Amino acid sequence: MSLRGALRAMPTLLRVGVSEAVAYRAEMFIWVLSTTMPFIMMALWTAVARSSSVGGYSGSDFVRYFLAAFVVRQLTGAWAAWLINYEVRQGTLAMRLLRPISPLWGYAAENLGAMPLRLVVVTPVAIAAVYLEGWSAVPQTVWGWAFFLVALVGGWLITFLANVALGTLSFYMESSTKLMDVWIALFFVFSGYLYPVELFPPAVRGLIDWLPFRYQIGLGVELMTNQHDFWTALRLLGQQWLWVGLLLVLSVGLWKRGLKRFAAFGG
Repeated sequence: MSLRGALRAMPTLLRVGVSEAVAYRAEMFIWVLSTTMPFIMMALWTAVARSSSVGGYSGSDFVRYFLAAFVVRQLTGAWAAWLINYEVRQGTLAMRLLRPISPLWGYAAENLGAMPLRLVVVTPVAIAAVYLEGWSAVPQTVWGWAFFLVALVGGWLITFLANVALGTLSFYMESSTKLMDVWIALFFVFSGYLYPVELFPPAVRGLIDWLPFRYQIGLGVELMTNQHDFWTALRLLGQQWLWVGLLLVLSVGLWKRGLKRFAAFGG
């Protein structure tokens, strides 16, 4: 199916994705509970900063940062790698391949279908952030809101495309979930999820700027909490979308090669 045809089919796929998310809302609730680490880190870092600021962050700054981290984490999550691994092992991917649309569009729609329920979860947290910390907990300018929304889209795309790339490696090995575990561990350390990247030494921060993990969540949090001026934000968005492009090429390339291997082995 052409790109135009795939885009035309997306509304239907998204409706199916939303229906599945509602049907399996208990599973989504468990996933939400497993991503509450920002609340734990908020308690830890605010305790550390009670006597004096840490790396320029006061206790109030940490509250604002980690409430934003929870919001951004919920809106940029994806789980396609585990789904691809399961369907390759079980052979059920063959059923998807019979449809007139690439399974990648289906995986994207299923992941995006959970967004309405996630918005229900994050909206009270965002309101609480504004109530506790004032309007500094959200972007203060029109361009700030625009850049924040672009960063959310870019963060989700990096997460989803990385899932696709790592999930597709299951065509070449028994399971690629261990590699996904390594990716998640690196994400925890370098993304800004457990602590702001500004707390790293300057040399490490320079490295983080060129890794994809910060652009999954950290950049969105930084923009939500007004940490960058216009030109710095624009530069970081450019680097984020460079990663989107690179991962798009990598994931689609691995997928096409993997499908040939899947077909050759009678999948």
